[in-house]
Amino acid sequence: MEYTTSEAKERVILIGVATDSEESTARSLSELKELAKTAGAETLGTCIQVRDRQDPGTYIGSGKILEVAAMIAELGATGIICDDELSPAQLRNLEDALNTKVMDRTMVILDIFAGRANSKEGKVQVEMAQLKYRMTRLSGFGKDMSRLGGGIGTRGPGEKKLETDRRIIRNQISRLSKELKEMQGHRDVTRKQRSRNSEIVAAIVGYTNAGKSTLLNYLTDAQVLSEDELFATLDPTTRALTLPNGEKILLTDTVGFIDKLPHNLIEAFKSTLEEAKYADILVHVVDASNPDYLHQMEVVYSTLKELGVEGKKIVTLFNKCDQVRLLSEPPVLRDFHADECCEISALSGENVEEFLHVLEQFIKEQRIDIELVIPYPKTGLLQLLRAGGQLISEDYREDGIALKASVANEVYQKVLAELKKN
Repeated sequence: MEYTTSEAKERVILIGVATDSEESTARSLSELKELAKTAGAETLGTCIQVRDRQDPGTYIGSGKILEVAAMIAELGATGIICDDELSPAQLRNLEDALNTKVMDRTMVILDIFAGRANSKEGKVQVEMAQLKYRMTRLSGFGKDMSRLGGGIGTRGPGEKKLETDRRIIRNQISRLSKELKEMQGHRDVTRKQRSRNSEIVAAIVGYTNAGKSTLLNYLTDAQVLSEDELFATLDPTTRALTLPNGEKILLTDTVGFIDKLPHNLIEAFKSTLEEAKYADILVHVVDASNPDYLHQMEVVYSTLKELGVEGKKIVTLFNKCDQVRLLSEPPVLRDFHADECCEISALSGENVEEFLHVLEQFIKEQRIDIELVIPYPKTGLLQLLRAGGQLISEDYREDGIALKASVANEVYQKVLAELKKN
């Protein structure tokens, strides 16, 4: 006889505190529902309390706690998820008051990241973020201190009782930090190599589930996992892209952003997210069919600012334009942060050609037109010119190769320096 075991699906109630507007809190809970689904939980109901501020001891007020307790009993919920990051005291007090498992938005996001990270660097980054989160909450897990019962919050490094000692966790974080620094060193070497080769890099950024991986797949056949769910892919992928004029650039897909992205995650993924910082061009993908797309754009730009990503050429792609046309009142799509905007469908490829021509124009603006004669003994410089720009014409003459090209100024200076050598 064969026996099969499966992890029981958590049945949860979502809780939010509306300190600003009830409508925005409702939208945030709708996103939290998608996060819970991605983490493997079933949402049974939602509850919003309108308050000037969160209760410092229990997140929600005492009257709302009684209401939530009644919902748990009536619906048979196994836990609750709060839409904000809870303090250790709030976590402990809510568990004591409700006698159920209490989670917050940060825990759910960390759990998803733990399940989705595939590369060694991604796994180390998630583990370090989880350990930092847990270290500040050792006293907050109450009766469920070990968190060994399965479900959200148990994936990743785990949390056996012996590992809850702060000194041990600090040692683990120190070890992981060293590993990340080594990996970051390798990434820096790769970036320097790209810089020496004068390779143009475009980084795809955007809110989670906006269609970044779908775009990368369409343009480069990268075969990156692309699903209609939050954080389908976490590990950055870089592929070569050949533009219509024959020039090649590097296109990098980055992890998606989300509202209330845990600070520990931003810190842990900084080396990965810095792909955007060192890119020449930012490709901002927006799900234009999402009614909350303007707020999602704000989240992306505020996160980029936090990472120090500024002063870049930006092309915003309003994705899913085919779905936008089906709306009863299609929005007027604008992005005042961007240098250019295109309305596309990454799935069907509609208007993607227009986007590629925008990339060509951006690159051309960063180049200078030159005319040179390369002596035959130094024809190796042609490869440098091809890698750092575009050869327009070549004429093989008696004294060498007369050429016209459009290249980055730094490449031109390198070539001139080589020509001056004997």
